[in-house]
Amino acid sequence: MAGALVLNASYEPLCVVPVRRALVLVLKQKAEVVHGTGRDMRSERVVLVAPSVIRLIHFVKVPFRSKVPLNRRAVFARDGYRCQYCGVAAENIDHVFPRSRGGLHAWDNVVAACRPCNARKGDTLLEHCGMTLRKKPTVPHTLTWLLVAVGSVSPDWEPYLSNAWTALSA
Repeated sequence: MAGALVLNASYEPLCVVPVRRALVLVLKQKAEVVHGTGRDMRSERVVLVAPSVIRLIHFVKVPFRSKVPLNRRAVFARDGYRCQYCGVAAENIDHVFPRSRGGLHAWDNVVAACRPCNARKGDTLLEHCGMTLRKKPTVPHTLTWLLVAVGSVSPDWEPYLSNAWTALSA
């Protein structure tokens, strides 16, 4: 794992930072190590365990978090990198209700699709091309940033991501 999960003083997940940045926060006594990776990071005088999860000492007020931005990478993460029509590896994104027919570029209208399914559907409606969705597209949970930024989640992080993470990965 190339990063460390940063928790607020209240154990709320904030972001993922490089291990080096996490160590600087620990050394400056702005954070404490909650879980280590088991690897040692050495300097001339100090040996520290590389952190996997750190918690800030003082509570940081987080400004209002807006919606998850709609982009290709986030759509693939939400859909598990699988075509929502046939289930094979996805390569494209597809608008369920085509934009050429007035469909919006919104979370509930965009799905991951493979090239053959995307070409087969084209700019037609699902009812006219005989295709069905495996899962209805929805707006993802705000913790999708984690999946988009990191790609996979360390088992050490799961207790702090709790219900939000299990809902996201389901």
